[in-house]
Amino acid sequence: MATVNSTPSAHDRINELTEEIKIRSTPFRRLLDEIGRVIVGQRQLIHRMQVGLLTNGHLLIEGVPGLAKTTAVACLAKGISTDFQRIQFTPDLLPADLIGTQIYRPQQQDFAIQKGPIFSNLILADEINRAPAKVQSALLEAMQERQVTIGHHTYKLEEPFLVMATQNPIEQEGTYPLPEAQMDRFMLKVLVGHPTRDEEIQILERMSKTKTSMEVNPTLSPEEILRARDLVDQIYVDEKVRDYIVDLVMATRDPGAYRLPLADLIQYGVSPRATISLTLAAKANAFLCGRGYVVPGDVKEIAPDVLRHRLIVTYEAEAEEKTSDDVVRSILDHVAVP
Repeated sequence: MATVNSTPSAHDRINELTEEIKIRSTPFRRLLDEIGRVIVGQRQLIHRMQVGLLTNGHLLIEGVPGLAKTTAVACLAKGISTDFQRIQFTPDLLPADLIGTQIYRPQQQDFAIQKGPIFSNLILADEINRAPAKVQSALLEAMQERQVTIGHHTYKLEEPFLVMATQNPIEQEGTYPLPEAQMDRFMLKVLVGHPTRDEEIQILERMSKTKTSMEVNPTLSPEEILRARDLVDQIYVDEKVRDYIVDLVMATRDPGAYRLPLADLIQYGVSPRATISLTLAAKANAFLCGRGYVVPGDVKEIAPDVLRHRLIVTYEAEAEEKTSDDVVRSILDHVAVP
C-alpha cells in the first residue's frame, strides 16, 4: 500500500512564509506612512533606513544640508519607540567623546565607566568625514563588532543598532574622505536629492510656521524588528536570482566577460561583502513588499545603493565625468535579467 507524502513542498512553505510576512510587514508600511505625516517626500531614504534595520546594516547618506536627514532619523526613532542620538562630527572630536571613558572616583578609589552616545539604538553620525581617522575607526569598529571596549571592559551594544552617517562632498574644505576599506563597511550609500516642485510647495505649507509638529505615533517595537529579521533570513532566493546577483558583482570585476566596454572605467570591482549585502537588501525589500521570495526587481532596485560606494572608477572615468553611478547603471542595463 502506497504512503502519502505529507511533507509540505517548497512552494507551500514559501506561500506560508508570504502570508506571515504580509502580517509582520504591515507595521513597517504603517511606519512609512506615519513618518510621511511629518516629512514630505524622502520615502526612498526612509525605505532604505528600514532595509538597514531589517538587515542589521548601516547607511552612509550623502546630500546637501536641509534635506531632513536628521528629522528622518528622529522620526524613525519615535516610530519604533527606541533611543536616538545625534553626534556632530568635528575635527577636534575624540574617540572618548563617542564611545565613553573611565572616570576616577577619589572617594571609592576606583574608576567608573562613563558611557558615550554610541550606546543608543539609532545613531546619526552627522558629517562623519569632518572627524579625524581615529574617531571614524572607533565608530566603524562599533558598527562592525556591535560592541565597545572602554579600558579593560567590553560592552555589547543593544539591538537593533543602526548608524546613519552623513557625508559632505569631498570638495568642501575641512573634510577627511573615508578610505575605501571603511566605506565598504556601510551596507548602503543613499543619495538624497532635492524635493520636486510639488513637494516643495507641501513643505512650504507644512513647515513655514514658528512651531511645527514632530509627532510620530509608535508603530513598531525593537522586539518586532528582531522577529522580522528572522523572517528576512527565511525569504527564498531562487537559483536564477542568486546567479543574477553574482553576475552583477562579477561584471564590476571583469566587464569584458559580459561584453561591457567598461574595463577602462573601473579601477577596482566590488568586494564579496557587496554580494552578501545585495542579497540581504533584496530580501529586506521583498519583506517590505509583503513577499516571501526575492524577484529580480528587488535586486535591481536596491543595487545602486549597495554598489555605488564600493566600485572605484579610474582617472579616465573621472576625465570623462563618469561616476560609479554611471558605471553601475550601465551594468544593470546590460546584464541579462532572469
